[in-house]
Amino acid sequence: MKKVDLFIIRSYVGPLLLTFFIALFILLMQFLWLYVDDLVGKGLEWHVLLRLLFYASSTFVPMALPLAILLSSLMTFGNLGEHYELVALKASGISLRRIMKPLIILSIFISSLAFLFSNYVLPVANLKFRSLLYDVQQKKLAFKVKEGIFNKDLGDYTLRIGGRAEDGETIYDVMIYDHSGRNGNTKVSVAESGTMKQSRSGDAIEFTLFNGYNYEEKTDQKNYRINRPFQTTQFAEEKIRFTIDNGLNRTDENLFKHSYHMMDLNQLTKSKDSLNKLLERRKTDFGQNLIRKYKNYHRVDSLKLNKQISSDTLLVSEYTSILFDLHVLDRDKVIENALKRTRNIKESVVHMGEEEINRGNTIRKHDIAYHKKFTLSIACLILFFVGAPLGAIIRKGGLGLPVVMSTLFFIAYHILTMTGERAVKAGSMNLWVGVWMASAIFLPIGIFLTLKATSDAPLFDADTYKKLFEKAFNRKKPNSIQQ
Repeated sequence: MKKVDLFIIRSYVGPLLLTFFIALFILLMQFLWLYVDDLVGKGLEWHVLLRLLFYASSTFVPMALPLAILLSSLMTFGNLGEHYELVALKASGISLRRIMKPLIILSIFISSLAFLFSNYVLPVANLKFRSLLYDVQQKKLAFKVKEGIFNKDLGDYTLRIGGRAEDGETIYDVMIYDHSGRNGNTKVSVAESGTMKQSRSGDAIEFTLFNGYNYEEKTDQKNYRINRPFQTTQFAEEKIRFTIDNGLNRTDENLFKHSYHMMDLNQLTKSKDSLNKLLERRKTDFGQNLIRKYKNYHRVDSLKLNKQISSDTLLVSEYTSILFDLHVLDRDKVIENALKRTRNIKESVVHMGEEEINRGNTIRKHDIAYHKKFTLSIACLILFFVGAPLGAIIRKGGLGLPVVMSTLFFIAYHILTMTGERAVKAGSMNLWVGVWMASAIFLPIGIFLTLKATSDAPLFDADTYKKLFEKAFNRKKPNSIQQ
């Protein structure tokens, strides 16, 4: 490797790593902001939070990596142009295309790694992240008792305390409802004071109550609703122990594996084929069941029945209703029955239409997930060809103008991507057009900027545009009148 190539790579790798981790950190902070209510106050252990943040960071790579490549390439060539290093390299006979060559090779290598990550690592990260996040969301809040508020964190028991001493253990005006019998508020314990301590293992809460009563309605006796038997027990001291679950109950990860987020290319292909076959079989079965269930309805046509209704054998019409043979009350029953069957047919057809739409949406989501395995690597390569020549043209490094320019380009790319994917999911746009729309738009932009940068075109030179403007709108002054 030549020294020039090594110098270019060193200038590029530093900003790439820096911008990648900054983008990853920003996305991770956004995740914490969205799910802060599900994480705070549940007594989660540090390693659970650390695993959750690690899995979440892994799922943000498809968004952080293209942004980092765009920003770092723009910063690298902007710094080289600002410090006249790019000018010195060109003056020594090295073209911009030759300067970009090592970074192009590196970008192709990164794009290949991005594809491998998207196909093999990302499904596993999504599985771990979504299953762990689900378990964290289902976990109850840590046991905390507030004065004057009924607390239901003890499972089948509800606790209320009127006050608490400064030592944090002594409590006053205690009331505990026992709902373990599923009979309502039939058992309650009240006490003037007591103590509340957590066991050494942390899996139980121990209450010691003083000077109280136990009240219980005997609902298990005969004639309970008539006699209303009631039992009262006084105690000077009573101990109650409640077991609490501070751990995290993990759900079987196999329950989440059927989502398209957790599949690689082979799994997506098999799952899509199975869904298509299931949809076609469902349509066939529905049509056959509908015909078999209602095929006898056409045998009797109520509009084509010749009926003699007068003594002089006069036929009123060839088209007479069969309901004329029935009593008035029977007619209403027949009409109501016909309407009921018609509604059932309509509901079945509507339900089948909704099912077909939902299954079609699921199949399209599988198609989008399949193509996104490739769009990530292609996006990394295309955004490099946008950022590198753009940095060589504007010749500004640092975190000022490059950040603004790269942010605008990335927002445009992200909006186009999201718009296309949503249109494909809704079925209003072709799959290839929607998924590849952003890449198809940014590819000509990258080619255009690369051509302009290699030809040293003053694309962002204000003086050039000022001269063009003056030349276009400057009118010729009238010649002076000759005497």
